[in-house]
Amino acid sequence: MLLALTAILVRDYDEAIDWYVNVLGFRMTADDDQGGGKRWVVIEDEAGRGLLLAKANKPEELAAVGNQHGGRVGFFTQVDIFDEAYSRLAAAGAAFDDAPRDEPYGKVVVFRDLYGNRWDLIEPNPA
Repeated sequence: MLLALTAILVRDYDEAIDWYVNVLGFRMTADDDQGGGKRWVVIEDEAGRGLLLAKANKPEELAAVGNQHGGRVGFFTQVDIFDEAYSRLAAAGAAFDDAPRDEPYGKVVVFRDLYGNRWDLIEPNPA
């Protein structure tokens, strides 16, 4: 069994595509009109793991935008060169919860996406 996609609630398809593609560097692999203002929008990392951008419409969905995981870090990105990725995110206006730190597993910092969801940016220590 493979985990095919993970949905993330967004306010607007186009602003979300812009941020996740142009700031995080993911690639868009699908943007299909489903009718009635609904779209099937998938972005993927370089390994092919995907996020489905799901536009929030109902009040309970709108309330969850930016709080997908109840305030916890819910998304984890891994990079080869931490300082490059950190600088790119900072230049794009990403909000960081704290300063980068060294942990037993690698260099890490928590950042927030355009909606406030918390992500880890991690450069793992060499094995």
